[in-house]
Amino acid sequence: MKTERFDKKLFKQEVLNNLKTQFRVELNNASQQQIYQAVAYALKEWIIEDWMDTQKTYEEKDPKILYYMSMEFLMGRALGNNLINMSMYGEVKEALDELGVDLNAVEDQEPDPALGNGGLGRLAACFLDSLATLGYAAYGCGIRYQYGMFKQKIKDGYQIEVPDEWLKNGNPFELKRPEYAKEVRFGGNIRTEYDEATGRTNFIQENYQSVMAVPFDYPIVGYGNHIVNTLRIWDAEAITDFQLDSFDKGEYDKAVEQKNLAKNIVEVLYPNDNHYEGKELRLKQQYFFVSASLQAAVAKYKKNHDDITKLYEKMTIQMNDTHPTVSVAELMRILMDEEGLGWDEAWEVTTKTCAYTNHTIMAEALEKWPIDLFSKLLPRVYQIVEEIDRRFVNKIREMYPGNEEKVKKMAILWDGQVRMAHMAIAAGYSVNGVAKLHTEILKNQELKDFYQMMPEKFNNKTNGITQRRFLMHGNPLLADWVTKKLGTDTWATDLSLMSGLKKYVDDPKAQREFMDIKLQNKKRLAKYILEHNGVEVDPTSIFDVQVKRLHEYKRQLMNILHVMYLYNQLKKNPNMKFYPRTFIFGAKAAAGYLRAKQTIKLINSVADKVNNDASIKGKLKVVFIEDYRVSNAEWIFAAADVSEQISTASKEASGTGNMKFMLNGAPTLGTMDGANVEIVDEVGAENAFIFGMSSEEVINYENNGGYHPYEIYQNDKDIHEVLDQLVDGTYANGDPELYKDLYQSLLFGDTGSQADMYFILKDFRSYAEAQKKVEEAYRDTKGWAKMAMTNTAGCGKFSSDRTIQEYVDDIWHLDKIR
Repeated sequence: MKTERFDKKLFKQEVLNNLKTQFRVELNNASQQQIYQAVAYALKEWIIEDWMDTQKTYEEKDPKILYYMSMEFLMGRALGNNLINMSMYGEVKEALDELGVDLNAVEDQEPDPALGNGGLGRLAACFLDSLATLGYAAYGCGIRYQYGMFKQKIKDGYQIEVPDEWLKNGNPFELKRPEYAKEVRFGGNIRTEYDEATGRTNFIQENYQSVMAVPFDYPIVGYGNHIVNTLRIWDAEAITDFQLDSFDKGEYDKAVEQKNLAKNIVEVLYPNDNHYEGKELRLKQQYFFVSASLQAAVAKYKKNHDDITKLYEKMTIQMNDTHPTVSVAELMRILMDEEGLGWDEAWEVTTKTCAYTNHTIMAEALEKWPIDLFSKLLPRVYQIVEEIDRRFVNKIREMYPGNEEKVKKMAILWDGQVRMAHMAIAAGYSVNGVAKLHTEILKNQELKDFYQMMPEKFNNKTNGITQRRFLMHGNPLLADWVTKKLGTDTWATDLSLMSGLKKYVDDPKAQREFMDIKLQNKKRLAKYILEHNGVEVDPTSIFDVQVKRLHEYKRQLMNILHVMYLYNQLKKNPNMKFYPRTFIFGAKAAAGYLRAKQTIKLINSVADKVNNDASIKGKLKVVFIEDYRVSNAEWIFAAADVSEQISTASKEASGTGNMKFMLNGAPTLGTMDGANVEIVDEVGAENAFIFGMSSEEVINYENNGGYHPYEIYQNDKDIHEVLDQLVDGTYANGDPELYKDLYQSLLFGDTGSQADMYFILKDFRSYAEAQKKVEEAYRDTKGWAKMAMTNTAGCGKFSSDRTIQEYVDDIWHLDKIR
């Protein structure tokens, strides 16, 4: 059915046939969900042809293949994105119009795949899009979560986690591939057996539990090139399913146990790990998808190649953060125990195959596993880790004789823990950070000892985003305007062309057009907010937006404390000069992260009070958008006037939301952290609102002390007033205890930890001043239009296409397949 030219008549017939064969209904009786499924399956016909052709090209050309290992892939809805990448959006819209079907309503029926949560997963999704668009052979490898992290509901201001049943109606785009299923083993013991014939010691795992990893393939459509790569996500099935004779043999419990083991592994993303069972489940998940993916990758290589010692010439593994770093030891296990290599040969292959991306300097995210848990769950893998550690420690002692401090800092096994990042760095042929500042902090601070020992491994790859989803699909009005102004739509694959818009930034007509598009997008979001929040917001107000994971270092708390401060000002001076503001938040807090959840409650309590106070005449509104995800993010980015990127300097590795806001014409209000630094390099400090301490100042306070937030509280009456409102019941219906923990954390800290760890009070005044500058700048309509346009015109560097090409050139060395 592959055709260069869209066949409208055929497509319409396919949709109607699908309704009949899948649901036994005709169009006039079909539900919106049934219509979505019918349209998706019709589109899949086109995709499958290209997918099969792409696989044939792989087989003919035998390219080096990238396996991108990630715990998360935050894909977003597929239908609209696939239509855009296949250049069929307009035609399909027209075909559906003729059937009396609204494509937007159809798209709205598709649930966001619950395969990720934050920036890590969204970056992985952008990377897959760029790899396919640039024509490189790649597989994304992850887990097919039944319920993802959770669907967020807000009830009485509190976050409630409910299962995200995204697979309830099936996923029309995926293909189950049981023929590629792999067994994954946990626990038991290792018996050694000497083989006299070969002179080798064999390691045999006994008394283990195992599950069958079954792959589901999900198409990744390249833009305009007929290339379709694959995201392979693994489901788990019991190996001994319920057997009728189990009832007779009294093995019913065992059958149930097998079923539950499989079910638990793929149920949720990031199970709560503040208890032993949760930690064990997380490690099971990581090993499950890594082992299955590597078994499949090695089997694929062996189909056409006899020499396993040359594996690295045809495949490379990129470990996206520390979650998949067990890849190092598992590849060693496969090469030694299954392929018969000796240690040195296996180590050479592994260290030429595995590369590691570090996404954080937050210690809690550099995963460490208790040795007793790791060795019990993965006994053979642990033996290999022990040997990797022994050899690595010997190497450290050779290079730094007598320096046991180095061993303590760098060993993989230390203090009863397996330090996963250390194994990734010891074994990886490349270690990269994700923004210039982040990489420098890794080299000079967090991973300094590793950098001194092996500087050649370290490099930077500043993150990027796909303009195809976040401009072409998310903001079609602006996308069409850009195409018209540039006289081409090739910016879709070469974002550097956006610099051609710079000649229009002072043009009054272009400014009016640009700001009118922004207003249309604000009206679209205002309608969404009214429908979902019941809050009426003014599209002509400043839309000030902070949407991202809820974490203390991202400082959503500072943002809402500032809103409380503005509200106090308005109450005292009702006639003060004040440009109407709408503060928009969107964030999920991890289920076990109580302080983050308290911050969500505070935001909603402030919203409740402020939005219902008639005396301030609607000058200030606060909105918390429930269940922030890719599909509503596209609308939010398009509508934002101000991009809040206010993490404590040195804490945010990169950020990619900042790039999506920039692409859509929202200047950054932020600290000099992560990729904000590079955004300012591109647009100039005059086109951003920068505040707060530098990363050097923050690190200096952390290392040497000297910060006393209580003094700020005592000496600044506005801050004093705002903090007192946390414990005087102002936002808690008179309950002084509700936000006491937030108050305590800012002024006194937790037991053994620094008060105000993320320097909210230290940066507060600087932040408030920057917010004043935002208001002054926004009053100058032409000046603001120029600033917004300059941001869009300056975004060329931040395409994931550029990032991927740098990975290819400097790390992976892949060849284009077409």
